[in-house]
Amino acid sequence: MNYTKLADEITAWLREYAENNRVTSFVIGVSGGVDSAVASTLAARTGLPTYVVGMPIHQIVQQEDLSDTHIEWLASKYSNVTPVKVDLSDTFDTFVNTIQGRVGSQYTSDLAEANTRSRFRMVTLYQIAATTGGIVVGTGNKVEDYGVGFYTKYGDGGVDIAPIADLYKTEVWELAESLGVNERIVNAAPTDGLWDDGRTDESQIGASYELLEWVMENNIPLEDADSYSEDERLAIQQYHKFNTMNKHKMLPIPTFKVEQPELMSV
Repeated sequence: MNYTKLADEITAWLREYAENNRVTSFVIGVSGGVDSAVASTLAARTGLPTYVVGMPIHQIVQQEDLSDTHIEWLASKYSNVTPVKVDLSDTFDTFVNTIQGRVGSQYTSDLAEANTRSRFRMVTLYQIAATTGGIVVGTGNKVEDYGVGFYTKYGDGGVDIAPIADLYKTEVWELAESLGVNERIVNAAPTDGLWDDGRTDESQIGASYELLEWVMENNIPLEDADSYSEDERLAIQQYHKFNTMNKHKMLPIPTFKVEQPELMSV
């Protein structure tokens, strides 16, 4: 694939969408990962005002440093970029303490709190977007958004436009290199940054992105898993496990339909 051409095409697509829909700015969270680095660079290349937002919540130092590094690089390279840093740690702590103190510790868990971190960031981005006439730019890639549903519903899944959601992670890495994204970000192990122990995406999913993409691209059914090597079999199993478990994220919200009475002739 010609990644220079691809970058130009996505940039033009973003700019055209903004012009057609009277969008005056882009707002995007920058986590320190390659997906948000690529999406934010593409948004910045449009020339429209672009607000790149770092939102640490008790972040591991290395993750926050990568986020800061990318934001500083974008701001130095593109005059239309406005860097924003919002530390949400105290806000998050207040919320969790309120739940535990007033409602009870049985209504919170490590997983719930990880998703809450993502949702706080979504609220922050929409706060900024609402005051700048902007829209929130998504950072999800194809296998996460449409394969295994590896994102937080109404968290990082709550966006207005998705410039890289038709690209596999391996393609995002290639595009990042062509855009000049910092090598430390390109080479960093992908992580959602929602856990204090710094666990990676692949450790949570249980398979590599390359193999998950292979399963998705070739539409390999679960019943064929035993025909493949151990690593491939595990990837097939994990892909279908997450695809089934997270289907509610990737399908429209179930809605009860009221039957309409037939029109009576008079």
